[in-house]
Amino acid sequence: MEQFGEISLILLVALLVSTLMRLLKQPLVIGYILAGLLVGPYFFNILKSVEVVELFSKLGITALLFIVGLGLSPKILKELGPVSTVTGLGQVFFTSLFGYVIGVLLGFTPIESLYIAVALTFSSTIIILKLLSDKGDTHKLYGKIAVGFLLVQDLVATLILVIISSLNAVEGANLSVVLFNLFILLLKGFAMLALLFLISSKILSKLTGFIGRSQEFLFIGALAWGMGIAALYHQMGLSIEIGALVAGVSLSITPFSYEISSRLKPLRDFFITLFFILLGYQMVFDNWQGLISPTIIFSVFILIGNPLIVLLLMNFLGYSKKTGFLAGLTVAQISEFSLILVKLGFDVGHVSREVLSMVTLVGIITIAGSTYLILYSEFIYKKINKILSIFEIRKTNMNKDKHEKDFEAVIFGYRRAGPEFAHAFRESKTKFLVVEYNPDTIQHLANIKIPYEYGDASDAEFLQDLPLNNLKIAVSTIPDFETNMLLAQVIRRANQDTILIVIADTLEHATELYDAGVTNVVLSHYIGAQQAAEMILKHGLDAKKYQRLRNKHIKYLESIRELSVTH
Repeated sequence: MEQFGEISLILLVALLVSTLMRLLKQPLVIGYILAGLLVGPYFFNILKSVEVVELFSKLGITALLFIVGLGLSPKILKELGPVSTVTGLGQVFFTSLFGYVIGVLLGFTPIESLYIAVALTFSSTIIILKLLSDKGDTHKLYGKIAVGFLLVQDLVATLILVIISSLNAVEGANLSVVLFNLFILLLKGFAMLALLFLISSKILSKLTGFIGRSQEFLFIGALAWGMGIAALYHQMGLSIEIGALVAGVSLSITPFSYEISSRLKPLRDFFITLFFILLGYQMVFDNWQGLISPTIIFSVFILIGNPLIVLLLMNFLGYSKKTGFLAGLTVAQISEFSLILVKLGFDVGHVSREVLSMVTLVGIITIAGSTYLILYSEFIYKKINKILSIFEIRKTNMNKDKHEKDFEAVIFGYRRAGPEFAHAFRESKTKFLVVEYNPDTIQHLANIKIPYEYGDASDAEFLQDLPLNNLKIAVSTIPDFETNMLLAQVIRRANQDTILIVIADTLEHATELYDAGVTNVVLSHYIGAQQAAEMILKHGLDAKKYQRLRNKHIKYLESIRELSVTH
């Protein structure tokens, strides 16, 4: 009961600190780490049952990595575009390189510098997805690219965790013996993964109906599988963490992977809370004067250096500085993977407790700082737009298409609904131009001989350079409210008679856009529902009529397939 009361009190402290973090619009993970610091020996000294919390934190990491594994289906590799792959791998390489050099210059040992450098490369997918979702930017170009290269980071982190966890069992005096033992362990690990995939695809997949019939059975079955495989990997000389990850990956190809993930998340959230509390508890400040300088230097490197690395990489690939800058801000923090990595290094004796404390402090600072950077990214970009021009290593020439300047119509944004409008303008013999800032889409437009202009519709200077005075009609397929408001203002200043059609997500935005001078606002959800309702009123319950409409729609989709961009 003493341990029960102790953990209850610790969770109460975590709740109070997390409430403050929520008011400050910060991720709750910061509150958990600070709570661990408060219940430790430096402040209230509440935590006594360290062994119990360590067991719970181990369960939290197991659940976290099991769920991460569930999301790492082999199919996911097909979804990664070249820009996500190049940017993700490039950012990991350059951040590791510069981080290692900084670590050595600050006096850390080579092995500690390597751990620190690798830890600095990983960004929190969970936090970034939450922030992008809150801003409504997951559908934007930079949001999609950011999610892509964060996924690449997760794959790299997975491989590194496999290697680091293996080092615990391959300590030896002779380097060749160490490398040989490491090779054997990795071979055993991957052989077990292949066996688990075989079992999962040949046996578990066929038991879907039986397993999925009961939610409770699915929950306990998945939990037993994850912990059982984790324990098996531990017996083989590998870590529990990597066993949990492999267990998740082996189930990722089954039809019930998403259901398992959603059922386990509450369990993960509880135990992972205690992991971060334990991290805060284990922080040491006996040599706090020596931690200040490296913590500040590494934090500045993550908050400024990482975004610049991504900006340069994406600019090299042909993306605008704004897209590169906004995507770069998503890597301006370290992740839970970083903390797990350094904790593993501490557990196997490769890094000191001071290094663990320093990296944890860097995590608190960068997660807090990047949260505000992402939330106010548009405002920050406007302020430093001219400064960022210094980092444009490749001046794009994508707008050199020899289109006619006397176009009658312009389509802003192409990937979402652009093909439909392009088809309409072609059928009506209307001279039109497409404005787009995705290099892949630009290449597609060039291939199908559609006139284009490479540029960002949210850039006021770019819009003012377009010949808008004689424009008959403008269509924006961009769902961003601020961009469409800017388009309305610029186009109305140039020509009061231009027909302007834009897309909106809410009734409030539609009203404001009409007030700004937009001719027609398309509320996609409402229009789609209205058309479906009219279809029901017109055709009733006659299945044959719906089948004819279906065939007609399929033919229409085929007619615009050439114009569409492959997703």
